[in-house]
Amino acid sequence: MKELKIEPIKNGTVIDHITPTMSLKVLDMLNVDLTNSSVSLALNVPSGKNGKKDILKIENMELREEDVNRIALIAPRATVNLVRDGDIVQKFKVELPDVIKGIVRCMNPSCISNVEREPVERIFIVINKKNPALKCAYCGREMEDILPYML
Repeated sequence: MKELKIEPIKNGTVIDHITPTMSLKVLDMLNVDLTNSSVSLALNVPSGKNGKKDILKIENMELREEDVNRIALIAPRATVNLVRDGDIVQKFKVELPDVIKGIVRCMNPSCISNVEREPVERIFIVINKKNPALKCAYCGREMEDILPYML
């Protein structure tokens, strides 16, 4: 049987150790323009550390801090490799900061951060970085199921 290999990228980002089956959500969350970007996706690849993982390669895209925070919320064990001219120039594990701003909305419909006429920035305190959990800075509501509330 012939083995199919994914070609290395020349410039862009490789996101490795994504929680299995979450790479499609990461891809969607990053708003990658699939008509103009070369993307490689590997699902449920064997991993020595975690059993299985997903891998995502995006040509000609470098992540912003906000993007890395979004990834950390849904794939807290992911690593990011920045590639330039075919070489990895930077490699790091995603890590949530102590405070998340502007990328999640509160699950409490009565929270002041959800009232359109109140111009407040959505702010959350990270209460668990390993298994992401947040606490709204305004109403105190704690959230573990974050994905449905991401902006």
